[in-house]
Amino acid sequence: MNPPDEDDIALFRDAVGPVKPVADDRVPPAKRAVSPRPVFREQDDAEVLRDLLSEAFDPADMETGDELIFIRPGLQTRTLKKLRRGQIVVDAELDLHGMTVAVAREAVAAFLLECRRKRIQCARIIHGKGRGSRHRNPVLKSKVGGWLRQRDEVLAYSTARACDGGAGAVYVLLKRK
Repeated sequence: MNPPDEDDIALFRDAVGPVKPVADDRVPPAKRAVSPRPVFREQDDAEVLRDLLSEAFDPADMETGDELIFIRPGLQTRTLKKLRRGQIVVDAELDLHGMTVAVAREAVAAFLLECRRKRIQCARIIHGKGRGSRHRNPVLKSKVGGWLRQRDEVLAYSTARACDGGAGAVYVLLKRK
């Protein structure tokens, strides 16, 4: 390619005019103001209120005192009722009697993995009523409830019927993959 001739360079410089070199060509991004309102929390609170006021709300689906109940959003309440009534066949069982909290947590995690591997739909975990604990309160009961809520494979759980351990055991409904 041939270099431009002097007439073209002069014509270009006349067209462009005086030029000043740019020291920094970066433009800082515009900062958006963050709203001080907790929008997502407000939306969550409104959704909870809607659910409480809807006809689908059943006060029996809430945890009360001795009973452990949990259901993932989107699961039918009819399924939870079947679980609570013991109408879903229990295919596996884990007994946590005599275990410390740390040992019980590992046992529950291993048990749930084994249930998933065997494609088990419903299991029973016996956590005990706490009569052998120091303050006569169930230590593992609330821990088991918390652990189960954290596991994605747990769809729902409910305190077992009296003939299956009552307040000392829980039925667990699991995803089958």
